[in-house]
Amino acid sequence: MRKLLALALLALPALNLSGATLPRKATEFAIQMPGAPEVLLSNSKGKVVVMALMYTTCPHCQKIAQLLSKVNTEYAGKGVQILGVTFDKDAPQNVQQFNKMFGVNFPTGYSTEAVVRPFVQLAPNEPYFVPMIVFIDKAGMVRSQYIGDEKFLGNPDVNIRAEIDKLLKGGPGAAPASAGAQKKAPKSGTH
Repeated sequence: MRKLLALALLALPALNLSGATLPRKATEFAIQMPGAPEVLLSNSKGKVVVMALMYTTCPHCQKIAQLLSKVNTEYAGKGVQILGVTFDKDAPQNVQQFNKMFGVNFPTGYSTEAVVRPFVQLAPNEPYFVPMIVFIDKAGMVRSQYIGDEKFLGNPDVNIRAEIDKLLKGGPGAAPASAGAQKKAPKSGTH
């Protein structure tokens, strides 16, 4: 069913179906950390930020967390900050186990869907897949974002590094049109 929907969506022109504006100034985002002070996105200004928005129960999110841990190690000291936000309903109780089980080595806490949706500019009832990956440049501008069912996340190992490298070189990252390939998913919160 998902493959049929994806094929049908490929026939549509590349539109930004979610209405997200790219580039745009990243709004403040507070990541709640169990037993520790919250982590603010604004504290990473001057760095390239990769923010992964995930469910603790999603196998794709678990794989992305493991990949981003490798990327975090590779880019240590190069001006890159990776942040993780879990936002499924049980995230506050599950995030510590998620971090431990999947070897997460970057700040990963939790938030809520009500906070995540406006950050990525998803309408209140707009369906989505997780993970969502947001790339923010050194000046605090969201340059690209990808929702879990997008082609970009079909090869995250290569694509995430390429996007980081573009932003480190001072480039704009993916052109706004590439993020316009965001698709509507059949059900909210599916993965």
